Amino acid sequence: MKKVMTAIIILLFTAGFAYGKDYMVTKQAGDYAVNVKMDKNPLVKGDNKIEIAIQDRTGAGVTDAIVAIEYTMPAMPGMPAMNYRSATELKDKAYTSTVTFSMSGVWNITIKIARVGKTQSVKFNVDVG
Repeated sequence: MKKVMTAIIILLFTAGFAYGKDYMVTKQAGDYAVNVKMDKNPLVKGDNKIEIAIQDRTGAGVTDAIVAIEYTMPAMPGMPAMNYRSATELKDKAYTSTVTFSMSGVWNITIKIARVGKTQSVKFNVDVG
C-alpha cells in the first residue's frame, strides 16, 4: 500500500511539470524576431491567452506595430474550413489577445505585423487537444 501511495504522489508531482509550462515558439519575420507564448501546453479547445513580443534587428522591443492573429483549420470531409481573426492589445511591451479554438486538431496560426507601411508574417502550426 505504501508503494502505491508513493507512486501516486510521484505521478501527481510529475504531471504538474508536464502541464505547467507555457507553449512557446520563436520565429523570424523579416527583420523581426517574434516570440510567442500561450498560457497552456498542451493547448485546449476554447480560450487560450497569447502574448507576442517582437524585437527589431537591433534587439529593441517593437511597440508601435499593428499586430493581428489569424488562425485556421483546413477543410476536412464533411466539415468546411474554419477561419478566425483576433486583434491584439499592447500590454507591458507585448501584444496580447485570446485565441479561441472551436475544436481539437491541428490549427494554422499566422501573426501579421504591420509597421512603417510594411507587413511581415509569421506562420506556425499548433496541436489543440
